[in-house]
Amino acid sequence: MRKYFEFDKLGTNYRREIIAGITTFLAMAYILAVNPYVLSGADLPPELKANYPEFDAVFTATALAAAIGTLLMAFIGRLPIGQAPGMGLNAFFTYTVVLTMQIPWQQALAGVFLSCTIFLILSLTGVREAIINAIPQSLKFAVSAGIGLFIAFIGLKNAGIVVANEATFVALGHLTWFHENMTPEQVLSAKNAVLAIFGLIVTVILMTRKVNAAIFIGMLITSVAGMIVGLVDVPTKVFAAPPSLAPTFGAAFQYLGDASSLFTVNMLIVVLTFLFVDFFDATGTLLGVANQAGLLKDGKLPRSGRAFSSDAIAGMAGAVLGTSTTTAYIESTAGVAAGGRSGFTAVVTGLLFILALFFYPLMSVVTSAVTAPALIIVGVLMASSIVKIAWDEMEEAFPAFLTILMMPLTYSIATGLASGFIVYPVLKVMKGKAREVHPAMYVLFFVFLAYFIWLRE
Repeated sequence: MRKYFEFDKLGTNYRREIIAGITTFLAMAYILAVNPYVLSGADLPPELKANYPEFDAVFTATALAAAIGTLLMAFIGRLPIGQAPGMGLNAFFTYTVVLTMQIPWQQALAGVFLSCTIFLILSLTGVREAIINAIPQSLKFAVSAGIGLFIAFIGLKNAGIVVANEATFVALGHLTWFHENMTPEQVLSAKNAVLAIFGLIVTVILMTRKVNAAIFIGMLITSVAGMIVGLVDVPTKVFAAPPSLAPTFGAAFQYLGDASSLFTVNMLIVVLTFLFVDFFDATGTLLGVANQAGLLKDGKLPRSGRAFSSDAIAGMAGAVLGTSTTTAYIESTAGVAAGGRSGFTAVVTGLLFILALFFYPLMSVVTSAVTAPALIIVGVLMASSIVKIAWDEMEEAFPAFLTILMMPLTYSIATGLASGFIVYPVLKVMKGKAREVHPAMYVLFFVFLAYFIWLRE
């Protein structure tokens, strides 16, 4: 094992790798609660929840997808990087594909599987570099920032900190329950909002202090505080057999063989969006973590083909299990900071995700107030890419700004993406820089234009 993971070459040992693996797991563990919450539509009205997969099955799918993806990265990519269903991609799945486009969740899983299959082909054939060069940097950064704002907005809404308002569309929710004439529902909403704010403050303080696993620890503290004040149910037990995977396992296959469902402009938009976000998220994460670990050689990632293939196969496996796209996690930097340098770090992380399956009863503490701080903090981290946009060049800045703005305001990641990809080539042509636009961008221009003309109501 030491030889396979090149311990001597990397200057590491079992103790350091095990500590790093545990650290990475703790930094990623919040996804075990947040992903099932998002994909099951837990924050949506009761009449809509029937359109989403069961929370219990998604929990099992999430843990298994994370374990499989991380172990693939360990043994194939041999990198200290954990994988799990990605934030942003799960929001796109729930709030855009299923809620807005009204695509069945089983068909959405088929879209995830198809996008990851394409990703695998691109990784194996070496086309990845050409595609990376085709998409302008400003739009890459804008997509990440826009998804960050969208996720943060969902967190604020779920917590009741931001509420609907007929006059202004949105407004600040009730943050106190001492007013007269408040209904019991308003009182409960106000208490949950305050609990979420408490959790957010705790998490921000932990992150400011650079505490590893700050998001996970913040959720734990918020849960305990919620139990003390009676807003969160106390678990009746700690250990139990994992929930059945039957409701979601293989659901994607219902549509993978149906050409009439897959080969439509609507599904093309879904597949392209899943592919685009995962492609650049994985690229940025793998390079960023490897750079921090000192593993890059002349600026290039060793065994990059294997690493990207591991990411793609993990996404395909996750779709079969019943979860949105599985991808590399930037939280892996926590493990690298703790000394992780080899794939053995990921082995430890993957095994811990398997162990986590048997702690399912603890999921009873997952409420909107508990998950909201995690969503908001992840939004902050993703939105940080906004500083890399060339704001002094209007033909770059406006498409990027439109992409960022439209995602939260239209409650749709696809709409924001489409807006930016339509406007970008138009402005470049008007500026006399048509040759600077990659031919693929012109193709996407017509695809997204068709989306707005024929599919948007």
